[in-house]
Amino acid sequence: MTTIKTIAAFGLCGLTAIVLTPLGIIAFILSIIGFRKLSNIITYKIAQRWARITIAITGCTVEVKGRENIPKKGALCFVSNHVGLFDIILTLAYLGRPFGFIAKKELMYVPFINIWISILGGLYIDRKNIRKAIGTINKGIKVLQNGSCMLIFPEGTRNKGEALLPFKAGSIKLATNSLATILPIAITGSYDVFERHNKVHSVPLKIVFCPPIITADMAADVRRHKLADMTKACIEAALQSNYTAIPASGGEPQ
Repeated sequence: MTTIKTIAAFGLCGLTAIVLTPLGIIAFILSIIGFRKLSNIITYKIAQRWARITIAITGCTVEVKGRENIPKKGALCFVSNHVGLFDIILTLAYLGRPFGFIAKKELMYVPFINIWISILGGLYIDRKNIRKAIGTINKGIKVLQNGSCMLIFPEGTRNKGEALLPFKAGSIKLATNSLATILPIAITGSYDVFERHNKVHSVPLKIVFCPPIITADMAADVRRHKLADMTKACIEAALQSNYTAIPASGGEPQ
């Protein structure tokens, strides 16, 4: 039964991605010819719908807390722990605002995924090449300075549901150098959807949006030396807390 669910989940997930891709490309073209704001909204809504469909296909239940903490306007740097591959699907479904994200360069060669990363405004980072990595971070800073949103996973790799890994050096520079507000995110359960057993399982998932951290009001030395630890502490506290979550199945994402 699990094998059938796995085949069905990947098949339907891939099919919906293929069907929706032409719409995403049209929206991408709109951004090129000057309708960037409209394009961002359209592409995010398409991706959000795909993410919701994918979650429904897996049969997973999702609990969400703190969506009221997400500012509706202004530059925002979402900073999340990285549990598994399903993290990006959860964030697409529930962040409620268009966003780009930093992806490892290997994803540039994965069909359809690479198209959607580009459509959504994602940036590829080569962690083995410091010069190129800095260039990618600088592009992300410009995106935030223009008032948009970015998502980063500062651990740099999946923690597989174990303890939060150390943040990579310079991972918070997007917020530090752009003065964007940080919104910490805590995710649990996503590694168990597929990766733990290499088969799709219907598991409970949780995503917590912590209160925002306003960086513009901080002293420069605090931003430079303490912001990463502050952000990590928020995520760790959310992961450890026993909260009463809001069932996500009860309504549409923002």
